[in-house]
Amino acid sequence: MSENLATYTKQQLALRNGQDRPEIWIAYNGFIYDVSGSRLWREGKHYEHWAGQDLTEQLINAPHSEKVFEKFKRIGKLKN
Repeated sequence: MSENLATYTKQQLALRNGQDRPEIWIAYNGFIYDVSGSRLWREGKHYEHWAGQDLTEQLINAPHSEKVFEKFKRIGKLKN
C-alpha cells in the first residue's frame, strides 16, 4: 500500500509544536505523525521531548519501541 503523503520541511514541522498552532506533530524515521489527540503530548511536550521536532535520535533512549507510532495518524514526510 503506497501512501500519498505531503512533504514538510523542518521549519514547517517546527510550527506544529502545540504552541504556535493547535497542531502537535512529531517526526520519526522520515515520517510526520499527528499526536494532537494524545493526552501525553498536551501543550506540545512529552516528558523532556518537545513537539515540532524529529525525534528519531531521541527514541533510542525511550522506554517504548517505535510501535508507539502505530497509534497515530501518519500525515506527511519530512523533507531532508
